[in-house]
Amino acid sequence: MTSHNALSRTPLSIVTVGTVVSSVLTVQTPGTGFVDLTREVAKFVDEASARQGAVTLFIRHTSASLTIQENADPSVLDDLVTALSRLAPEDAGWTHDTEGPDDMPAHVKTMLTATSLQIPVLNGRLALGTWQAIYLIEHRARPHRREIVLQFVGSTR
Repeated sequence: MTSHNALSRTPLSIVTVGTVVSSVLTVQTPGTGFVDLTREVAKFVDEASARQGAVTLFIRHTSASLTIQENADPSVLDDLVTALSRLAPEDAGWTHDTEGPDDMPAHVKTMLTATSLQIPVLNGRLALGTWQAIYLIEHRARPHRREIVLQFVGSTR
């Protein structure tokens, strides 16, 4: 059981939602791996004049995904690519291979990760932790053009 002294919470922040701002971010990926979207999402939040609320990202694809991960040590991202490849290898005997041997593994990797993220916006800034960044994960070997819907809901400055 947790002691009451081990928990704390800031005072409530009450906001009347009056704004919805949307945009579509297009990203050209280099092939398998992570693309850092953090600066672009922060720029969107700034251009939306966001104050308090939430930003949602939704990727319009079934063979690429979104995640929040560590941004300090690049070996974390390399190890995550390795882990996903072990969970959904190309040589697993998949029946769906319409676009090549990485097609079905890419769908599995997307299912294991996320197609949407929601991040709080506090005082006009993304409420990410110190070592967190927002990434698009490309699960296909060749480059692709990916679209991500960005939407802020909340109050503005």
